[in-house]
Amino acid sequence: MAIVISTYLALAIWGWQFPLPDIRYLLGAIALMFFVGLRDDLVELSAKKKILLQLVAVVLVVVVGDIRIKEFHGFMGIEILPIWFSYTFTAFVLLALTNAFNLIDGLDGLASTIGSVTLVILGSWFYVQGLESFALLSFTLLGGVFSFLMFNWHPAKIFMGDTGSLTLGFSIGSLVIAFMDYNAALPSDAFLRLEPTFTSGIVLMIYPLYDMARVFTRRILKGRHPMSPDKAHVHHFLMRTGLKHNQVALLLGGVQIGLILMVFLLGDYSDNLVLPILSAVVLAMGAKLDSLTVKQVKKNVHKAPKVLEIRAIKKQKEIDLLLEKQTVESGKMNLN
Repeated sequence: MAIVISTYLALAIWGWQFPLPDIRYLLGAIALMFFVGLRDDLVELSAKKKILLQLVAVVLVVVVGDIRIKEFHGFMGIEILPIWFSYTFTAFVLLALTNAFNLIDGLDGLASTIGSVTLVILGSWFYVQGLESFALLSFTLLGGVFSFLMFNWHPAKIFMGDTGSLTLGFSIGSLVIAFMDYNAALPSDAFLRLEPTFTSGIVLMIYPLYDMARVFTRRILKGRHPMSPDKAHVHHFLMRTGLKHNQVALLLGGVQIGLILMVFLLGDYSDNLVLPILSAVVLAMGAKLDSLTVKQVKKNVHKAPKVLEIRAIKKQKEIDLLLEKQTVESGKMNLN
């Protein structure tokens, strides 16, 4: 709630200096998503109702605001998308990004850290390209997230809840789609036209997307509902390896930055090569995490008997001391 309120206050103060027509529908949709999250925090909504309400906000951005993915830039041989597919695909992507971000909000400071990394890049890029309204929204969101992070860092004093995570995920997702659209429209020799254009947008939200795909796949393979809660998120596995809350948040933020740099360094190559490389690297890192977690769990199980034995000895000593004390007190009573 604090992030959203501070963002709108900042826009009210600074917005008069910059033209905001480009984002007026986006601002309305963000407000709508805020109330959806607030309603869910106060009185839990069913998954179906939540998705339907989110769709209203998505339509406001994609159809009315015309913030959408218009082409694939040669990925898989596809250039300009049919308008019906552009609307449908963008709506699906924005819904996925929104809920993917919501799912990573399970560890102190994690969602704020990932969001900050993405907003710094987006805000800077929009500013350099003269897209002032998008830059202003990115930086006002960033200011709210930074302020929130001070109190959300472990041990957290405040939490996002659906009000914060859904709204922030929706806002960042919309900005990423706007970035993909404007970046692709730049001349090939334009300053900071980031290549490959399609993968450059995906990598900005790669961690939430991977984490969502990972947990959904694991749940479906186990015959469970994709939205059923569990401890299969990446941050849960990292915690099992022995890392602390802050270490996990910093590590995943660092990984996000590293993957973004990798894609930008591969800018001379097409999406047809870079996107599979990015996918392979992410999947390999996930497999390595699974392997490390299994080893650590086995090690903990191996240590468990010794730990239990030590606890049993301590417990027995406490019992012996208590019995000895009772014996002494009983002897004193007999002497009296």
